[in-house]
Amino acid sequence: MNIHFIAIGGSVMHSLALALVENGHSISGSDDHIYDPAKGKLAAAGILPELEGWHPDRIHDKLDAVILGMHAFTDNPELARARELNIPVYSFPEFIYEQSRNKQRIVIAGSYGKSTVTSMVMHVLHALERKFDYLVGAAVAGFSNSVRISDDAPIILIEGDEYFASRIDQRPKFLLYQAHICLINGIAWDHINVFPSEEGYVEQFADLIKSLGKAADIIVNEDDDRLMKLVKTYEKPDTHYVHPFSCPSYRVKDGVFQVKIDGERTDVTVFGKHNMSNIAAAWEICQLLAVSPEEFRKHIATFKGAGIRLQTLRNEPGHVVIRDYAHAPEKVLASVHATREKYPKAKLLACFELHTFSSLNPDFLPRYKGALNQADEMIVFVDKDVWERRRMEPLTEPTIRAAFANKKLRFLSSREELQTTIADLKPEVLLMMSSGSFSELDLGSL
Repeated sequence: MNIHFIAIGGSVMHSLALALVENGHSISGSDDHIYDPAKGKLAAAGILPELEGWHPDRIHDKLDAVILGMHAFTDNPELARARELNIPVYSFPEFIYEQSRNKQRIVIAGSYGKSTVTSMVMHVLHALERKFDYLVGAAVAGFSNSVRISDDAPIILIEGDEYFASRIDQRPKFLLYQAHICLINGIAWDHINVFPSEEGYVEQFADLIKSLGKAADIIVNEDDDRLMKLVKTYEKPDTHYVHPFSCPSYRVKDGVFQVKIDGERTDVTVFGKHNMSNIAAAWEICQLLAVSPEEFRKHIATFKGAGIRLQTLRNEPGHVVIRDYAHAPEKVLASVHATREKYPKAKLLACFELHTFSSLNPDFLPRYKGALNQADEMIVFVDKDVWERRRMEPLTEPTIRAAFANKKLRFLSSREELQTTIADLKPEVLLMMSSGSFSELDLGSL
């Protein structure tokens, strides 16, 4: 097939493009800005656009399909040209579905833990030499790309989120995959620029449950009362199979987490209550894929985590640096708690960057109250240029302090000041949480 990607630089978009090149398809693409690592990977594959920007002449009648990324707006000139020529236009979720119609589709959804649970199942199946395709939103050790589409794999694991498929298709992505097995890990409102009300956000998950077809397996976290209420309201008892799970029994011994799986304890390298719950979720999926308890215990023990999810960057005596993607209130709270569980007696500095639209919104910010309290020292950081980039009014220091409700909190807005303050505080364990980059600070050097 000849396929053109509009907004090829996106995280999933460029990974899908690379997967299709590997399968022998002819791929072209456009974007107004492409950054590394996407830029380097596209160049290595020979499909990096020569010029940035949108160029309608790249759309021609020899194309079999156009895949439209979220970064492309409705007035995109390449999109307009594709419509003039009646070329099929897909969002990437639509295209993934078309390529996996004859596969068993396993969708991992929820407000948190999607990448980690998907990565855990990938790790176990890979160790068992099982054939499977996948789409995951994080780097996973042992996998060179975050998307694989093949002709021979009987199943596909898909990390499915609740956000819009594209600017011209505002259905949640996870609806488009038409899951046979669907896991929902929990619901916590975020991204208020997309979902301005909590009720509207929760409704996306109600729609997901209602959309599932006959004989669908629904795996749900019964520790989430709101999720369980949705399932009881919208499941179809005659045709759905509901598999509830909860956080398993675990203990921490000399900093190592031991989790009980099917009655037996297993040492694991990941840490924190949230990750123990993720293991239980992954185990529910693996059981439905005919993985034995012995196989699961053996291979989950070697799982080292998904990319930048509680990732240890430095581990030296008296000096540990952990990088985490946490950005929503529940995620920040869980990450601080996990780090404290692993290092109960260490001097812990938790540093959180306000980076998402929600976290920078004064109405949403109070939801972070107490999220950093288990740390000995705490910093809230904001890149001073973020306000202009997002066209938002800057938050004042008193507003931020009041929202987090902790007098020990330090508020910083320059990379140099952040680096100096961390050095002065001399933490034994440093937890850096953000979906951003702390103004491009080299976290491994801290």
